[in-house]
Amino acid sequence: MKFNPECPHRRSIRLHGYDYSLPGAYFITICVQNGKCLFRKIQDAKMHLNEPGRMIKNIWDELPIHYDGVEIDEFIVMPNHVHGIIVLTGNHRDGVQTGQPRGVAPTTDHAGAGPRACPVDQTSTNNGLSQTACPIDSSSKISLIKKSLSLPDVIHRFKTLTTRRYIDGIKQSGWASFEKRLWQRNYYEHIMRNEESLNCIRDYIINNPLKWNSDPENPNI
Repeated sequence: MKFNPECPHRRSIRLHGYDYSLPGAYFITICVQNGKCLFRKIQDAKMHLNEPGRMIKNIWDELPIHYDGVEIDEFIVMPNHVHGIIVLTGNHRDGVQTGQPRGVAPTTDHAGAGPRACPVDQTSTNNGLSQTACPIDSSSKISLIKKSLSLPDVIHRFKTLTTRRYIDGIKQSGWASFEKRLWQRNYYEHIMRNEESLNCIRDYIINNPLKWNSDPENPNI
């Protein structure tokens, strides 16, 4: 399904020079290799998640449980792709904030689009001082600050987990096979600039199944 022209467009090129470990919200689309429809079935003129599709959704739902600093928003499993919103908070459960104040993405995007991340207030500690990821005493062998997951890290882990589970499903339950890899190597991403952009993309995700018959990802059109 294509975006409404009035809504931000998904992009396939990462922003050059942008630190993807900084806190921020991202709209992502990941497509099945060769566009094969594996995750939903049509029944009574409606789309329903099949067993592989439910597995995909469950793994997405569990991302915040397994990975500190990762939150999820709207998500939809389509027959041959998924749309979702991932938020990197830069926070860990031990209370350490690893995210620097979220800056503005480069004004010149080398892919030509040039979107900017929406600036937010500077991260602060309990005593009101700004917190940065400064090195601790050089004599210490263990850093108290954990490395935040970047967006590519999260996507890679999502792809890896779902692929492993899907292969198990092929062996144990006779799920439809795929060629070479489950997911395409690349993925689409868009940085949320503001609340209007966020809400627009939420609506896009929620309404995506209604537009499947006209979706360019639909192999039957």
